[in-house]
Amino acid sequence: MKILATLAIGLAAGAALAQPSISSLTQPGLKDLSFTWVVESANQAELAKINRDFAQSMRIKRSTVEMKEPFMLRMESTVEDSQVIFIVNGGKKVTRIPRSGLVARDDVSRAPGKRQTWFDFGILTPSLFSNYFSAKFLRTEARGDLNGTHVFDITYVASLNDKTRHRIWVDPTRKIVRKREWYGQDGTLRAVFSYQSPIQSNGQWVPSRLVVTNASGRQAGVSVFQNIRANGGIAASRFATN
Repeated sequence: MKILATLAIGLAAGAALAQPSISSLTQPGLKDLSFTWVVESANQAELAKINRDFAQSMRIKRSTVEMKEPFMLRMESTVEDSQVIFIVNGGKKVTRIPRSGLVARDDVSRAPGKRQTWFDFGILTPSLFSNYFSAKFLRTEARGDLNGTHVFDITYVASLNDKTRHRIWVDPTRKIVRKREWYGQDGTLRAVFSYQSPIQSNGQWVPSRLVVTNASGRQAGVSVFQNIRANGGIAASRFATN
């Protein structure tokens, strides 16, 4: 009996050691990224079931996006003939409308729901798991078209005081998210994101298509990411918030 017990403990320990870490599934070589975000379709009625702000964001049909490690994002769009520049740099967010001279600043360091990061585009970078997200390994998927992906529950670190949870399916070869389920702070499913058609740019994998489904299982929106360029050397000055 002692031999069997020892063997069982050894097998359990071996299984635990075999669990993938989230750090092994990030792309440390991805330093910056640029692309054009094009909304192919947006069903406002179905999007509204997810979140009003999310539905509004999908009204913008075309945006130029630039991202840089760590936690830098710049998005330029045209809304009603006016250029809108949206910048997030760490915990600072700035919205500029040059035509009207409007500049709005916001401290989002304690408001992760107001920040947009690599994670939203199905990409995992090391900075996401440095005092921002925590990851818990659940299983390796063994069926369906997600077979072989690693499944994690992603939550914000306790200091951010936000109980939002995401469940993600990560491709261990390309190191991108294939599927993400978004659960609100009340624990209910809000939306499902399917990241598709990955392409490689300068050795880094990036999804080029995003399909959003609401909690009712209805397709709410489809976006494509065009002109993808990884590690193009985007200057940090592009993300200035002063």
